[in-house]
Amino acid sequence: MTTPTTIDARQARSRLQELTVIDVRTPGEYAGGHIPGALNIPLDQLDRALPDIRTAAQRGEVLVVCASGARSENACRRLADAGIHTATLAGGTGAWAAQGHDLHRPEGSTNATWGMERQVRLTAGSVVLLGLALGEFVHPAFLLLSAGIAGGLVFSAVTNTCGMAAMLAKLPYNRPRKADLEATLARLRAN
Repeated sequence: MTTPTTIDARQARSRLQELTVIDVRTPGEYAGGHIPGALNIPLDQLDRALPDIRTAAQRGEVLVVCASGARSENACRRLADAGIHTATLAGGTGAWAAQGHDLHRPEGSTNATWGMERQVRLTAGSVVLLGLALGEFVHPAFLLLSAGIAGGLVFSAVTNTCGMAAMLAKLPYNRPRKADLEATLARLRAN
């Protein structure tokens, strides 16, 4: 498995006009703030966009971003498997904002959707606590719930994937508007 090329926020900012930026977060996260000019192609729709991303990569460098860099690294690996070379933003939009660079928010959007990593931490912690409480007061078998989450977190760390994030991404509050993939791909083709 190859490690994707990384670009730090300072480098990306200075080269923003020459990069095609693809944001693989959910539409809700994207609406909460994204790099100016970034196109939203959620990770779960990446395969449908492969031909257009391939064409964009032939025209110039493609930078893939997410909140922290984990999903964009995953996307870069998937794209590399399809023969498309891309780079990822080290630290994601979090690093971009931490360096004082602006995030674009579409008019009328709010920053109400939490980042996916925060949602995973809340969900995992809540399920572990629930399993411990039910194991103590209802039946010891409920402790397996906590053990299952712990095992899932270890697997997630080892593989740098997150099944819980994939499930949470499908919830309605993470998709306040449907990602208009066709409109995004039209913009990608026009670049």
